[in-house]
Amino acid sequence: MALKNNVLFILNPTAGNSDVNLLKDEVKDVCEKNSLAFEIMETSGDNDQKRIADKVKGSNFNRVVVAGGDGTINLAASVLKDAGVSMGIIPTGSANGLALNLNLPDALEDQIKVALGETTYAMDMLVVNGEDCLHVADLGLNAELIRNYDSSSIHGKLGYILQSIPTLFKADYPYHFEITIDGNRKNFKGILLAIANAPKFGMGATINPNGKMNDGKFEVIIFKKLNFFQILKTFTNGYQLKSEFAEHFSIDAVHVTCKHSIALQIDGEYFGEQTDIEVKILPGAIEIAAQENNEFFV
Repeated sequence: MALKNNVLFILNPTAGNSDVNLLKDEVKDVCEKNSLAFEIMETSGDNDQKRIADKVKGSNFNRVVVAGGDGTINLAASVLKDAGVSMGIIPTGSANGLALNLNLPDALEDQIKVALGETTYAMDMLVVNGEDCLHVADLGLNAELIRNYDSSSIHGKLGYILQSIPTLFKADYPYHFEITIDGNRKNFKGILLAIANAPKFGMGATINPNGKMNDGKFEVIIFKKLNFFQILKTFTNGYQLKSEFAEHFSIDAVHVTCKHSIALQIDGEYFGEQTDIEVKILPGAIEIAAQENNEFFV
């Protein structure tokens, strides 16, 4: 497999529980074995978007590889979508939702090789209230969970699990949503409204089983009620949404109005409580490296 030969690696040293030194050593080993020119840049949390843009602008990089969680990947993608440089990812965050939808391998060395490989897809991106979104945004219970997780001292998947029960007891559901598609308004009650470019949440639940990440469409899915049996089934292979559990629309733009302000998350980052959400799609906005024959692309 031919690899890209002039690469910028962006590493988030605080993402998840990853060993940054081990990651750097593995990156150097793969690049040196394949005679690749590379540079490593660490994020600092201080003006990283501008630092990435300045680094990429006018450079000869033909691939940018991001090692971090969904937030870091989203940050880099917001720069790269306008720079014409393809992106690979090495998932080191807590949930790694985009990586799950890209079906990346588990072994670090294999992840690096995929991130540097020639197989790429022109992936759609969403814009949610002016913010870039790569895989999933939502209003309701899941966003409440992410808000509670962010304030917790326990991170990783265990942190999400521990916050699930308190979130269910504290959240003020059902929520009321009005969605406008092509001028037509519809009203719904539910526990969660998902805006999905990808099929799965980072924890592995399938919420958009027929979704493709490069078809010029995204899906709005309204989960009507709290049904633990159906929720558990979303973690099984081949799951399809039941109409009594969820309703969905495949579209390219939507406006959502909420009766009361509701928690919003975008790619795993909490964006406060909102009453109005505007969403549009950017078809083929980012060229992203993945394995061949990925089922989540057309």
